[in-house]
Amino acid sequence: MIAEAVKVVSPAPVPEGLLAAFDAYETALLTNDVATLDALFAPGPDTVRGDGTMLLVGHGAIAGFRSGRAVIPTRRVAELHVRPVADDAALVMASTQEPSTGATGLQTQLWQRLDGDWKITAAHVTLPRKDRPAGLVEKAAPLPAAAAPPLDRSVWRVVGTPLVAAAHSGPLDGVTVAVKDLFAVAGERLGAGNPTWLAGQTPRTTTAPAVSALLGAGAEVTGIARTDEFAYSLAGQNAHYGTTPNPAVPGGIGGGSTSGPASAVALGQVVVGLGTDTAGSIRVPASYQGLAGIRTTHGAISTDGVLPLAPSFDTVGWVARAVGPALRVAEVLLPDASATPAAAPPVRTVVLPTAEGHAIPDVAAACADRRAALVAEGLLPGAEVVDLAAETLEEWFAAFRTVQAFEAWAAHGEWITAHPGALGVDVGGRFAAAAAVTVAGADAARATVAEARARLREVLDGAVLVLPSSAGGAPARDASAAEVEAERAGTLRMTCLAGLAGAPAVSVPLLRTADGRPAGLCLVGGPGTDLDLLRLAATLEGTA
Repeated sequence: MIAEAVKVVSPAPVPEGLLAAFDAYETALLTNDVATLDALFAPGPDTVRGDGTMLLVGHGAIAGFRSGRAVIPTRRVAELHVRPVADDAALVMASTQEPSTGATGLQTQLWQRLDGDWKITAAHVTLPRKDRPAGLVEKAAPLPAAAAPPLDRSVWRVVGTPLVAAAHSGPLDGVTVAVKDLFAVAGERLGAGNPTWLAGQTPRTTTAPAVSALLGAGAEVTGIARTDEFAYSLAGQNAHYGTTPNPAVPGGIGGGSTSGPASAVALGQVVVGLGTDTAGSIRVPASYQGLAGIRTTHGAISTDGVLPLAPSFDTVGWVARAVGPALRVAEVLLPDASATPAAAPPVRTVVLPTAEGHAIPDVAAACADRRAALVAEGLLPGAEVVDLAAETLEEWFAAFRTVQAFEAWAAHGEWITAHPGALGVDVGGRFAAAAAVTVAGADAARATVAEARARLREVLDGAVLVLPSSAGGAPARDASAAEVEAERAGTLRMTCLAGLAGAPAVSVPLLRTADGRPAGLCLVGGPGTDLDLLRLAATLEGTA
């Protein structure tokens, strides 16, 4: 046993079975036995793990962090101190050392015996550094400040303590924010999810108005978080920086393109993730990770200082672990929000079977069941099925994709042409297709988009459209490209509707796939109903 090979110091008898549990933990850690590690951490939302730069709250967040870790520890335990604090609880402190470098670290764990088994309920890790003396020496000289642990580069590009402090005190005091790497932040470069692009950038001299508004309301920016390349993806799989973790589905993708901010929120590292939504880039990661997310009415929040993808559809949005924090942000960012009274509640719940049919069967069934239950409880108004021909939806979807592609190439085509090979295969393929869209083709598509917008706004007048936020749950990290693309294709046929209408949409974590993965219930309202939609979402969230 690992624990038998080191000095164990305890002022009282070590509780039976504790050293065996600690040994199982160490063995699993050094062999990257994720299943055993997950089993040794106590289940539930109250388990915590910190490492000096982040605090993970809840078993799911810890498991998600672990599933995305690329570096496996090689250190050994040099000395072990046990302090029993009750019959079924003990504090364990282990001094560790890297055999190859001599660097030392410290891990502290609170173990509790739950239903007869020892589980870790709280843990803190100080990563190894060479200038720290080995062992737990009571009279050692004062230690230098610990070096900051390495960032999870799939989630963050840069962080601070904070990166940008609040400009004033206000309604968002204490709210920490991860900013998608498309927003200008004064003094920082804008990376767009691509290292070649980043290398050519200089620090911005101004901050995007949406970020400035948050800072002015008391929020602070923890850091700049990853995006899929140029936001032209929904997967959260960046060819250069890796796949963001999904704490809700260990081993699953996190969803994009607001990939980094969503994972930072789900991991408990920030309260809010600020991002953008063109074709679902807020709603999809929210759906996959069991978060609340809002795409705002097109044009309601300035996109100045935000790198565009397709300006006809680009909107500012954000994710949070629950609707409440998302509503607080809306009350700051949306124009005249504080003076906007609640509008009359919707009088119809719109059902679009043609669009909903693109969800996988169990998600479509879960959506139908939840919607019917909410109508029966009086939390949603009576349902009205809208007959939309499948051919019409396909025509609308094709037009949406054509306009999006044409505008994406207009925004970035010159740079892409000058930097061949700079993009990952998937995003590169989309831009290659975008380059082939003609002006005539884009004009024809815009006419169809205008028709779709008029029709959808008519449908949404005084109503709320309720459908799944994504076609299914998060695909596995090792899913084939064909599987990921099939999920993306089904999802886009639903998410494009809010984009076509220029309407707000809120994803609420209320659905599950048959195998337990989260999926969002999406509420789409008429333009300008953002706050009312969030208030409705908060009511529905209480039914979970």
